[in-house]
Amino acid sequence: MKNDRFLLGVELFFEKGIYQRYKNAKISLLTHQAATDHRLRLTYELFHQFFGEKIVLLFSPQHGLFSEKQANMIASPDEKEPLFNLTVKSLYGPRLKPDPEDLKKSEVLFVDLVDVGCRVYTYIWTLFMTMEVCNALGKEMVILDRPNPLGNTVEGPVLEKEYISFVGLDTLPMRHGLTIGEMAKLFQKRHFPNLDLKVIPMSKYSPSKLFPHLQRPWIQPSPNLPTFDSAYAYSGMVLLEGTNLSEGRGTTQPFLTFGAPFLKLKDLHNQLYEIFPEEEWGIYFKPQAFEPTFDKWQGTRCFGIQIHIMNYHRFSPVKFTLKLLKFIKETHEDFQLLPPPYEFERLRKPMEILLGNREILNWLKGDKTDQLEFLLKKSINEYLVETSSVRLYNDDEAYETHKRLCSSSLVLS
Repeated sequence: MKNDRFLLGVELFFEKGIYQRYKNAKISLLTHQAATDHRLRLTYELFHQFFGEKIVLLFSPQHGLFSEKQANMIASPDEKEPLFNLTVKSLYGPRLKPDPEDLKKSEVLFVDLVDVGCRVYTYIWTLFMTMEVCNALGKEMVILDRPNPLGNTVEGPVLEKEYISFVGLDTLPMRHGLTIGEMAKLFQKRHFPNLDLKVIPMSKYSPSKLFPHLQRPWIQPSPNLPTFDSAYAYSGMVLLEGTNLSEGRGTTQPFLTFGAPFLKLKDLHNQLYEIFPEEEWGIYFKPQAFEPTFDKWQGTRCFGIQIHIMNYHRFSPVKFTLKLLKFIKETHEDFQLLPPPYEFERLRKPMEILLGNREILNWLKGDKTDQLEFLLKKSINEYLVETSSVRLYNDDEAYETHKRLCSSSLVLS
């Protein structure tokens, strides 16, 4: 094996022979179909090859083991997976965390999940709740680390504790900038200091690089993130889920497409370039009409825009989406924030738990006392300082520059 190869945690685990330490242990595995090696072999397929009958259980996150289930409280069932007839316990629907009796059947729990680097994407919260159960039972947990496809750039707002929900069980920024292994270490540091946690790191991983730099195929981790561009836009455009605007579910370009029957397309298209000049934001806008095949406005003709990302480093998806929503709110009287329920929250509005920040919510409603730039950076520096101790990969020049900018641009609280 060459030393200059990029290797995922799961590849290092097997190629370096680390798996030998667990050859006599009973094993459970939290994973899904997007977790593969470079030959697209499923992680649980590799585990079956190397551990055989030692695999006691599989656990699946939201969307199911094969990521075929749609979002927002659409449960996946317990089942037998089709390749090896292994038992799969769903952690989205019948339960949100492992039953202690199920975890007691194994000695060690492995985790290999493809995250998308956004606080409201639920896989890190399934990880969080699974860590809670492992901690209570004294179980060993091993994370097979994977890239954060959005790199290590951090973008606010930071969740406030009063908005805790299943799309935010801890105080993280919207774009958290951590790999799933680093996130597990942060959760351990904050909440589970006695947890027996091990992280199998990646080899030759540059944390500032975006997913295309890795030259690995994109495998959608959930049904509506079919491309890297959709995942990149998701960390901001997911906020549309809290409104009566379509975020493109039911089209072939979810989170890159938005619209509604009531949008005034001519005015919108012309004004977007005034608000978001291409040389500053790195995006193009294509006007279009579309009919979602499911979800909001199913079968209804919508007028809207398709976003084309031309420069990833200029495009800040959270800031973009907030400015977009405020503009549409102020120019279209039919625009609405949706009522609950949303992701098991039945009291607060979806937008409240998606944003998770009172000052940003007030800004969106029309409060002009603070600038959006200031509010998005608030508390980011403290987060960067805190997470520096859990980062597994060398900080590079781009990250240090980002850190300095967040430190010097304003007084952070």
